Amino acid sequence: MTVKFLDLKASFEEVQTEIADAVLATLQSGQYIGGPEVELFESEFAAYVEADHCVGVANGMDAIFLALKALGIGPGDEVIVPSNTFIATWLAVTQCGAVPVAVEPDDQTYNINPALIEDAVTERTTAIVPVHLYGLPADLDPILAIARKHGLRVIEDAAQAHGARYKGRRIGSHGDIVTWSFYPGKNLGAFGDGGAISTNDSELADRIEMLRNYGSRQRYYNEAVGYNSRLDSLQAAALRVKLRYLDMWNERRRVLANIYSEALRETSLRLPVLPSWAEPVWHLYCVRHIQRDGLREYLSAREIETLIHYPVPPHRQKAFEHMNIGEGAFPITEAMAAQLISLPIGPTMKAHDARRVANEIRSALELM
Repeated sequence: MTVKFLDLKASFEEVQTEIADAVLATLQSGQYIGGPEVELFESEFAAYVEADHCVGVANGMDAIFLALKALGIGPGDEVIVPSNTFIATWLAVTQCGAVPVAVEPDDQTYNINPALIEDAVTERTTAIVPVHLYGLPADLDPILAIARKHGLRVIEDAAQAHGARYKGRRIGSHGDIVTWSFYPGKNLGAFGDGGAISTNDSELADRIEMLRNYGSRQRYYNEAVGYNSRLDSLQAAALRVKLRYLDMWNERRRVLANIYSEALRETSLRLPVLPSWAEPVWHLYCVRHIQRDGLREYLSAREIETLIHYPVPPHRQKAFEHMNIGEGAFPITEAMAAQLISLPIGPTMKAHDARRVANEIRSALELM
């Protein structure tokens, strides 16, 4: 039988009755934009991530964009971003008119390397956007220290880190703003697009709440050039149900990750490195091998699905060719793009399937 990379249908079926009840109640309420379901989710998610405020928005990229806009970042500004990330991190920066300035990841954790950030700071730098990639928190303390030293804002991209902890504290309010995606495949995923920001800054939360709604706090009165980026009530109702299961689902992911790490530790794969200060949520379990493509083909022939996160880094995408960043500019990122493979993992995956994947990988590596 096929080992799926992520079985969203099985995840839905686990909470199907509760989701159906929540969605039906919302439909019967007649309140489909804003309203009590959105407000309740915002309150509950803020409490979960240990933040004072949460504002729901349409998707994760909008969350980053609105965070930048709320901080007044725009044309003429530079924003430091990881060179290794999903392209939405960069696109949000360019969408507000600023310039993304890429910094290489740490070769062990794959998150932005704090030791390289200060060299990228210029007089035009206004913010740093660390990404908690694959569900592993970035090393925030040195990043925040650099930001304080240079008067920069920190916007955390936590699209893959729902429930993760940094030095015992939930990701959710270490920086000025934390941005979230509820894309269906996330650890906390909606049934469509959705996103949010969390923060301890009431003024920033209030401004984002205004910007997401056409720049309006009162209907038909617009105080700023705003946007239409709202989390809808149906998605909020479903997310409220799923939030109650998130810790349990993250624990299941941890069990699967431990199976992989134990079974594959004496192979030629480079396995994920787990710093002592991090509690990841294993959104992805990524390994590296110089013959990555051959390994993927071997697993595919045995009905094991894998993915690559990400085959083309942002600086090599056609969308950013105008920046004239040549091949080899970010060698760690480019090596990752050529060598990383994401193994199946998810809250409904069975332990015996993880052991099967590991056994097939060991068999493949013996042939390489």
